Amino acid sequence: MEKAVTGNKRQEGFIQVSKLVEELEKDLPAEPAQIVEKRVPTARETILEVLERAADDHQFLARLAEDPAKVLREYNLTSEERAALASGDLRRIESWVGKLDKRLSTWIWCRLQQEKW
Repeated sequence: MEKAVTGNKRQEGFIQVSKLVEELEKDLPAEPAQIVEKRVPTARETILEVLERAADDHQFLARLAEDPAKVLREYNLTSEERAALASGDLRRIESWVGKLDKRLSTWIWCRLQQEKW
């Protein structure tokens, strides 16, 4: 008799859990969620982004000239890449991204003009 009562309670518990699961499943979206992978730009792309922005945005260029270390922390760059950009190391930058045209070298020439000889 005791086994029959325990068995009935287990079945009732299973039925209640099943109903709860059914209710929860109603709230689930019909389609499974899509996983979207975010692409991280390469170092080359990031360096070119900084140079393009410096060429096109005079306020950014002024900020970069005032405190390059602070501005470059906003970008996902290595310390070596930040140092090359901050100092205007044209050879090193071109070794990473290729030959720069006049527009993209705007920051480099601006930085070199700031140097006190």
